[in-house]
Amino acid sequence: MGNTSLTPAKDKVQEIAVAAIQANRYQPRQEFEEGALSELCDSIKAYGVLQPLLVRRLPDGQYELIAGERRLRAARMAGLVKVPAMVREYNDAEISEIALIENIQRENLNAIEEAQAYGRLMQEFGLTQEALATKMGRSRSHIANFLRLLKLAAPVQQMLAEGSLSMGQAKPLLALEDGKLQQQAATYVMDNDLSARQCEALVRKLQANPQLLTEQEQPQEKQQTEESVFLRDITDRLTHLLGTQVHIRPGKKKSKIEIEFYSQEDLERILSTMSQEANASRQQKIEALRKVSLSHPFTV
Repeated sequence: MGNTSLTPAKDKVQEIAVAAIQANRYQPRQEFEEGALSELCDSIKAYGVLQPLLVRRLPDGQYELIAGERRLRAARMAGLVKVPAMVREYNDAEISEIALIENIQRENLNAIEEAQAYGRLMQEFGLTQEALATKMGRSRSHIANFLRLLKLAAPVQQMLAEGSLSMGQAKPLLALEDGKLQQQAATYVMDNDLSARQCEALVRKLQANPQLLTEQEQPQEKQQTEESVFLRDITDRLTHLLGTQVHIRPGKKKSKIEIEFYSQEDLERILSTMSQEANASRQQKIEALRKVSLSHPFTV
């Protein structure tokens, strides 16, 4: 009779206390972008939760979230006491699949989260790659390629999860059995923005000579030290000249100079100083040209 009482209302939207809803233990998603959550929170404050959550009722009278993790988190941030939800009856395997499918369909999982979710489904519910592929509507090779990512060294997995590396860049690194070499190669790939084909070529070179990157680092370290000294000198000179903090942000392809100012008047002072310095520099160049052009008239 306990289940019968839920049957008529299971497809109807109910108002359920936020405090009574537990997180989905099978939630494959681990990272939630704070900025996106804040935007959703603002939307919920203005318009409420427009799409109901999906939950199941637990024996103790509480509810377990099946789908709608972001909406629930944003509702809590917005201070809502109750949220609209549909109550349905699912077993553990079903809610795990639903949580995974929802996130994959919404493209919210990064590559490592998706791989971990596949691995968890296979381990907890005894699924083969073929069976999992059928349930997920994916090819077996798709499942296999993602599962292989879990063989990467943990720091490399983190780079992939953060988006510093793409799957195309990470997959060739699997051919390197040494975890430290994988990490070293991944850092090199990330710093130099190598393409997938360039990654494959790098891996072949490292297989032939595992010390390749270590040998290259020594002259680079010397060059980087010299560049650091030069940039510090330029930073100090600009700071002294402009009378404010100056920061130089070196990059691989482009660098930035950041000049701090604290008011409109301060900005105008800095611009005036820069203009005066530019004019002074121009006058110095003109005088130098005049000196070397004594035999020819020179006018500006």
